[in-house]
Amino acid sequence: MTQVTLIGVPMDAGQRRAGCVMGPAAYRVAGIGAAIAELGHQVIDQGDLALPPLSPLACPNPVVQSLPEVAAWAQATKAAVAKALQAGSLPMVLGGDHALALGSVAGAAEFAKSADRPLFLLWLDAHSDFHTPLTTTSGNLHGTPVAYAAGRAGFDAFGPFPAVIAAERICLYGIRSVDPAEHAALLTHAIAINDMRVLDERGVVVPLREFLAAVKAAGGMLHLSLDVDFLDPSLAPAVGTTVPGGATFREAHLVMELLHESGLVTSLDLVELNPFLDERGKTANLMVDLVGSLMGRKVFDRPTRSD
Repeated sequence: MTQVTLIGVPMDAGQRRAGCVMGPAAYRVAGIGAAIAELGHQVIDQGDLALPPLSPLACPNPVVQSLPEVAAWAQATKAAVAKALQAGSLPMVLGGDHALALGSVAGAAEFAKSADRPLFLLWLDAHSDFHTPLTTTSGNLHGTPVAYAAGRAGFDAFGPFPAVIAAERICLYGIRSVDPAEHAALLTHAIAINDMRVLDERGVVVPLREFLAAVKAAGGMLHLSLDVDFLDPSLAPAVGTTVPGGATFREAHLVMELLHESGLVTSLDLVELNPFLDERGKTANLMVDLVGSLMGRKVFDRPTRSD
């Protein structure tokens, strides 16, 4: 049995399309707590975080949006994730846009450092999110968390990352949309880049097992960050950053099942769910179903549905 702490982060300051603020509520309506509890785990729902007081922050890049808000959410999320880990729980952060990972991954890294264990990062996303506040051309900070975790410059507003995650401990998985500046930066880092071309050629299993083997060999902790746009938009339309050619239903469930069998995931994010763009809860229900696979539901346990 695992103790899971649900942490709602109702933020949409990391991008411009309103709606992600409703994400945590949509997960709860879709029954995420019950789905986890039914598998024999203990669930603590601590509700939603509140936006802390804002500090007057500025960035040399004039296009950056909502820096004070994003930094405040990051600090609150960092503290909540670290606290849950200290209590022996698995923090499950319900977003909210992907900028919340500026805090969630930092909180996991802070705890891993105190436990003298290496932290690994598995990024399931259509995007590499390897911009910095200095390189972004959109100004949307949801495209920067991996760069922060990897120790790139330009994150003065967020403070030093607690323990920079070495490139070989980061795996980008399922990406298919990378800006030129991100691509150039990624070429200077030894990050495992399993884009959809790699997954088409090698399958979803082999690259994931290779990464998980490295986590296990190092005695590492694993933070999983799952963006809705990892999935193909035909399956999961409730996201403002759709990119065709994403993971299929079975591929996504297989990834979750392999992660469960590994027993290595110690914290995770569910991000970029925008219920305003959903179709009768289709995306929220699928994401909750994927969490079920991550927490131990087997393929033969699934009930038949009449759609």
